Amino acid sequence: MNTIPSTENIINYLSDTFGSNVRGSELHQACKHFNISYQTITKRLENYKIDRGQWDFSKTVDSIEKSYQAPDASLTKSFVPPVDDTFVPFGSFSDTKKIIKSNLFYPTFITGLSGNGKTISVEQACAQLGREFIRVNITIETDESDLIGSLRLSDPNGNTVTTWHDGPVVQALKRGAILLLDEVDLASNKILCMQPILEGKGLFIKMTGEYVKPAPGFNIFATANTKGQGSPDGRFIGTNIMNEAFLERFPVTFEQQYPATTTELKILTKVCEQVGVDDTDFCMRLIQWARRSRSLFDDDRVSGELISTRRLVAIIRAYAIWGKKEKALEVCLNRFSDEIKESFLEAYDKYDENFELNSGDVEVDNEQKV
Repeated sequence: MNTIPSTENIINYLSDTFGSNVRGSELHQACKHFNISYQTITKRLENYKIDRGQWDFSKTVDSIEKSYQAPDASLTKSFVPPVDDTFVPFGSFSDTKKIIKSNLFYPTFITGLSGNGKTISVEQACAQLGREFIRVNITIETDESDLIGSLRLSDPNGNTVTTWHDGPVVQALKRGAILLLDEVDLASNKILCMQPILEGKGLFIKMTGEYVKPAPGFNIFATANTKGQGSPDGRFIGTNIMNEAFLERFPVTFEQQYPATTTELKILTKVCEQVGVDDTDFCMRLIQWARRSRSLFDDDRVSGELISTRRLVAIIRAYAIWGKKEKALEVCLNRFSDEIKESFLEAYDKYDENFELNSGDVEVDNEQKV
């Protein structure tokens, strides 16, 4: 199978060989040079066709050369995240903050169950230290262009030109920012383009010929629900068994647990203050209920579901909106199957004597059901 050259390589070859104005017969010679079909090459160049059998690259070549220089103006915008007043430090936060504060390049992997504060711990460490933070949410479709950058067509003043756009990884390298690869265990093998960057060696951008050295303070964090070995129980569908060489480039791994009772109470209390809820008793009962669900989960006594800290926060916010415990729990548990939702509601009923399990207040019209 032939490797199809990039549009820029085709344009550069044609311009260097025949000049900026090219005809069909000259395109045929390019087909032989690259060993690709005429249909393929004309499809690549359709934006540059000016007449039947005639293509013009005069303005495009100039624009490509100019685009090789990264726009310094883009570095003036601050990516320092705002401080979250509801955040309570726990788990790997202090270690994360020490690593960032050190300014050493030290890639760090944080693993743990969903909704237990992995991502926000990195974000808020950056917020407290005044460090720029760039978060990239990884999916199975994430590829090199999503991470490193790409050449894009634009049409300034009616002229089609091609310009280079730095991806989040290159921006983080140039800024000396903290780069977070969120949900990294969802990635395919395309994420291996990060290998040289994870070694702290910078990056050579093939499309522009630019070598980007990491600015002081640049570092990489990765978060995942697994340790990169897939999810044997099927709880985290879509996670993959990751390349061992990729994982080996993270010298440390932190295992993030759900917060202790006192810490979780501080989190919910701060959220209550933010949304205008005054019900410490409700917060405590929610925490007892959640901890019971996690205990059963750890003992393999329930079918792969538990109540996360993130869901407790969602329940408090729902309580602030509707003013009823029953409605708050109902709408926030609707994402689970009917059987699991009912079991969670029945379990909470045991912790709160004022909770009306079958209250009509929790009914939701079909048109409004969450």
